[in-house]
Amino acid sequence: MGQIPVLELTTVNIGAPDPGALARFYAELLGWEIRAEEPDWVVLKNPTDGATLSFQTETSYVRPVWPPAPGEQQMMLHLEIRVEDLESAAAHATACGATLADSQPQEDVRVCFDPVGHPFCLWLG
Repeated sequence: MGQIPVLELTTVNIGAPDPGALARFYAELLGWEIRAEEPDWVVLKNPTDGATLSFQTETSYVRPVWPPAPGEQQMMLHLEIRVEDLESAAAHATACGATLADSQPQEDVRVCFDPVGHPFCLWLG
């Protein structure tokens, strides 16, 4: 196979009908700052200099369904967010505008939805 080239994951890009609004939700949730903002594209700066989050306009955005259901829009990815206190993190997420999923598959995880329906997990770690 040969030598693997140097690859670095720099950004996770999330589609949304309003990238600015969704970026502001995640900025409040994570305590990150907006690094760049244009009408159809916004980047949040990771304070630890790790991978950033960016948001772009998806004009045909369809809210995903979770848990998955046949024939429904499936999620394309979800964020895993480690927390020290699951209940206070879930309360913070809902105060920022997230909703808790009706189905919670594990005691040490809280599945939430961002304002446009992307699922994300808060997990105790």
